[in-house]
Amino acid sequence: MRSVTFSMGVSLDGYIVGPDGGFDWAEPDEEVFRFVTDQIRGVGVHLMGRRLYETMLYWESADEDPSLDASMREWAALWNPLPKVVFSTTLPAVRGHARLASGGVAEEIERLRAEPGEGEIAIGGATLAAEAAASGLIDEYRPRVHPVLVGGGIPFFPQGERRVGLDLVETRTFPSGVVHLRYRVPR
Repeated sequence: MRSVTFSMGVSLDGYIVGPDGGFDWAEPDEEVFRFVTDQIRGVGVHLMGRRLYETMLYWESADEDPSLDASMREWAALWNPLPKVVFSTTLPAVRGHARLASGGVAEEIERLRAEPGEGEIAIGGATLAAEAAASGLIDEYRPRVHPVLVGGGIPFFPQGERRVGLDLVETRTFPSGVVHLRYRVPR
């Protein structure tokens, strides 16, 4: 069965976006960017909310930008063909290899797990991940903790989530101070 993973950059105080809506503090350095690129190789489909989808639209045409370096071109080459499912009630349509979700996150995950296919089912966006977590559908949490306190904003782990024990699978510390943590939900 395909596993469901939630991986995002997060501030040390637990936010994916600061109180001003900014997340420039989470921009990866070259080594972290390579790591994230390697992680996307294991993804078979990416689920995301509207805000993340709109942020990631840049990559749909980024390969046309002559100033893009080789690592960014590699990311675009991996990201663009990746199937994406977008959860939105306001978007009339999506582009590229994306489709609008036809049901809730639990229904989509169950359907994707039942279909033949390889690679993880990745979730991007705290709101969408919170819904999946509330239903016990996330198999691994993979925060990349950045050495910054932002003081508020959108939390990586929304309030009200049930208690879940986790098993530490992997840690990696980057020279920039970013720490990747990989936790598996015991089944």
